[in-house]
Amino acid sequence: MRLPDDAHTSRRWRIHAIAPDFRLEDVWRLPGTGRAEDFGRVVENMAGADPSQSPSSAVRILFAVRWRVGALLAWDRPQRGLEGRVPSLRTRLPPDLGDAPGPTFRALPFRSLYLTEDEFAAETANATMHGIMHLGRVRAATGDIRVQMAVLVKPNGVVGASYMAAIRPFRRCVVYPAMLRGMDR
Repeated sequence: MRLPDDAHTSRRWRIHAIAPDFRLEDVWRLPGTGRAEDFGRVVENMAGADPSQSPSSAVRILFAVRWRVGALLAWDRPQRGLEGRVPSLRTRLPPDLGDAPGPTFRALPFRSLYLTEDEFAAETANATMHGIMHLGRVRAATGDIRVQMAVLVKPNGVVGASYMAAIRPFRRCVVYPAMLRGMDR
């Protein structure tokens, strides 16, 4: 379920101090509830996700098209990503977070930044943008724990801003809803 921006901005997440120059693109509540200790499992599941194996054919097709376009336009070359075009946000981390990097991503081009008992952040960068996926553990009114995901971006110029605007409806109408349905299963 898509959430209003203040579901993320009103909380005292550590990511706010680390990436104040990134704009909030989306906030989503992940399906289900659980216990506090389940947060690490949710993070591991996200790191292990592979969109090429999605049960949704629309997601598989969209990602295949994105990887193909990225290869044709050289968007994903190392020199256009982390430590190439942009420095990693790890350089902004306070010392206590530098020792808590989180899991390695299996298929998605993300690099973990930090993992705490109630927050996880990972970054990615290419020729179009520098992005952050943030997962936060939130206590529901019922006392159960929910997890919400925020996507923060810093587009790279006019091309990056145009690209982010062009993919917004696909992310919001196809990719995230399919991803959340898969998690709900």
